[in-house]
Amino acid sequence: MVDKSPGRFSSTAMRIVSRLAFVAVPAALSLLTGCQTGGLLSRAGGGPYHVTAYKPNDPSAVRVKVSLSKQNVYVMEGDRCLMAAAVSVGLPNKPTPHGGFTIYSKQEHKRSGSYGFSVQGNNVTPCSGNCGGHYVGYPMGYWCEFAPGYGFHQGFVHPVPRTHGCIRLKGEAAPKFYALMRIGTPVNIASTQPEDETIGPKVQRVDDSRTPDPDPHIMISDAAFQQPSGTLLE
Repeated sequence: MVDKSPGRFSSTAMRIVSRLAFVAVPAALSLLTGCQTGGLLSRAGGGPYHVTAYKPNDPSAVRVKVSLSKQNVYVMEGDRCLMAAAVSVGLPNKPTPHGGFTIYSKQEHKRSGSYGFSVQGNNVTPCSGNCGGHYVGYPMGYWCEFAPGYGFHQGFVHPVPRTHGCIRLKGEAAPKFYALMRIGTPVNIASTQPEDETIGPKVQRVDDSRTPDPDPHIMISDAAFQQPSGTLLE
């Protein structure tokens, strides 16, 4: 379902920080990771997460494969890898659904309808349910829904399952994934994928578990939905 924080508030708040980080860091610091990049790389502590995504020759041939055991997403056009990235998937008690799906809804500026912030003047506090004041939902940018209440969206990525079933992509991986998706794009979610052996070892890992919460005033503003700099698709 739409992510809800398991316990610690910061794990929910993490969903949006990465969209702000990659626009603030100079491109000279980039570590480029595409489907054809060799070697196992790691990015810890909330730094930028750069991926390369390629334009499909035939958008109708694009397929998404998610490996739950590796926490990877592979966007494929036949045998051609258009994009590969690390993701966060559902906790054991809040699992990401297995099976075959299609992308049936896209929303670039998605906000949660259940969890977010109560805004009263300059006071912004996290809340859920009946919050009082003016409610603003958590940003869940570049939302691509594949089952009711379940979708791909931008957020913090952890080395272990962390979400309540949604699939989070860090930083610029989210808008690039969004650009590759169209209504009707097939999605296969399984414990493993054949690409785990060939593409999986090349995927840059990321650990946002120690990244601090963002300023809640940013999370309720339009700044939460900044577009990435540079080219989306090569």
